[in-house]
Amino acid sequence: MIDVITSFLASDIRTATPILIAALGLVFSERAGIVNIGTEGFMLIGALFGVLGSYWSGSVLIGVFLAIVVTMIFSWIFAFFTITIRADQTVVGTAINIFASGLTITLNRVVFGLSTSVPKIDVFDKVAIPFNQSIPVYITLLAVPVAWFVLQKTNIGLKIRAVGEHPKACDTVGINVKKVRYQAVLFSGLMIGFAGSFVSMGQLSFFTEGMVSGRGFMALAAVVFGNYTPGGALFAALVFGAGDALSYRLQAANTGIPYQFLTMLPYLITVMAICMMIRKSNKPAASAVAYTKE
Repeated sequence: MIDVITSFLASDIRTATPILIAALGLVFSERAGIVNIGTEGFMLIGALFGVLGSYWSGSVLIGVFLAIVVTMIFSWIFAFFTITIRADQTVVGTAINIFASGLTITLNRVVFGLSTSVPKIDVFDKVAIPFNQSIPVYITLLAVPVAWFVLQKTNIGLKIRAVGEHPKACDTVGINVKKVRYQAVLFSGLMIGFAGSFVSMGQLSFFTEGMVSGRGFMALAAVVFGNYTPGGALFAALVFGAGDALSYRLQAANTGIPYQFLTMLPYLITVMAICMMIRKSNKPAASAVAYTKE
């Protein structure tokens, strides 16, 4: 029984990791007042370019680096439209999702063709310490208290929280609202790119079209369900990851339940978790509101 529980927890942690990585980045951008609906698309881009970097260089670290750089470039574009141009954040994020889907499909087929054989790439290796996970999993878990400390106990975190609550007041006292929001979005892009590369090189060992499968939206939901805090995002990611892990185990157990119902289990849990949230939200007052300097 203990082995079953340990195995399930290990599976839960592994499936929750990309959601948590992206959610930690989103906590910063959300607290700064920027809602990034394009997280799903950014994770797809990170997943593909991580594989491309690993395939071309033979190093998983180069793959992660390329994924992060490219995702941050697209995050800068997102920030330019939403912060400088002041376009609607939901519309821009949706456009990013659509564009990323087409871009990744096209690039994947151009580079690797339609062959069913999967080229060998360098991926994250597991290490023989508790729960037998890869290094990024442990780094992500350690990043949770660090993210909390930065947000709550540092001047950087104070500025991020302030521009998300009262951007006009921040501007009055000399805080550059646009600069802080740009930095928050770029940091979220860094984390989301890392999350995408982990999906393709940590959970799996190559890129498949649409492989993110809603994890970007789950990360957004984790931020909301976690009340816009790193610790809350960790709890939410583990809840959503448990649904994913349970889905895999029920399919492997040949329960007779149609696999379509088992596949939708993590998404059902995500929706139910959001709907059942009755506590007071910590949502920033200026969330999704473009700031215009008077």
